Amino acid sequence: MIGDVVGGAGRLMLERNIPRLRRELSLDAVVVNGENCAAGSGITMALAEKIFASGVDAITLGDHTWGQKEFAAQISSINNLVRPANFTNTCPGRGWNIVVMPTFRFAIVNVQGRVFMQPVDCPFQALEKALNEIPRDIPVFVDFHAEATSEKMTFAHYFDGKVTAIVGTHTHVQTSDAALLPKGTAYVTDLGMVGPYISSIGRDLKPVTKKFITGMPSRFEVATGPCTLEGAIIEFDAATKAAQSIETIRIRE
Repeated sequence: MIGDVVGGAGRLMLERNIPRLRRELSLDAVVVNGENCAAGSGITMALAEKIFASGVDAITLGDHTWGQKEFAAQISSINNLVRPANFTNTCPGRGWNIVVMPTFRFAIVNVQGRVFMQPVDCPFQALEKALNEIPRDIPVFVDFHAEATSEKMTFAHYFDGKVTAIVGTHTHVQTSDAALLPKGTAYVTDLGMVGPYISSIGRDLKPVTKKFITGMPSRFEVATGPCTLEGAIIEFDAATKAAQSIETIRIRE
């Protein structure tokens, strides 16, 4: 599972590395958060197709799901792409999906946090509802797109043993707490990002610095320069669905 892909630089980093990682690490499936891949805000059908073509099996989103105005009319026709399940039920798209691979199936669920975030429905209730709908014999992997570490940790412990893995996205900074929780769920507070690392979480430093100093609005362009690819590798037992290990990865140009 791979963190937020930022702009064209992040997409190119995926294209350069995913095929190699799949070969070298014998990866069975790859899940990527793509909500920042369109110039830093949102995604389009064309960009989703490029990400899938790079060797990705499923795409999750987040608070920038509707960052590109044409995407609302496209989302429902894109297979293996999910937006937060706790968006209102009038929103197009789906909050969870079953991904069918050559040798196994898995469910991917996307949920958004509420602390320091845009208003959404309860993430706890949204995942409970999804779990009631997903067949019991399928391993479930959750992307919890949230700002507050306390919310992510509480959410993970609440669902420990009910899903195979819960990984955090959104902050673009990889955390060092990857672990197996007591009841068998793999967890990390944030996967990190895919994008330029001499930056402010993927954005050009000059306008971001100006905003912090002056308080005046600025357009935050995606930075240029060498990129990082960050995420986590999760192994699980197909019979029990319990995670066996989680290890973060970071590749820097």
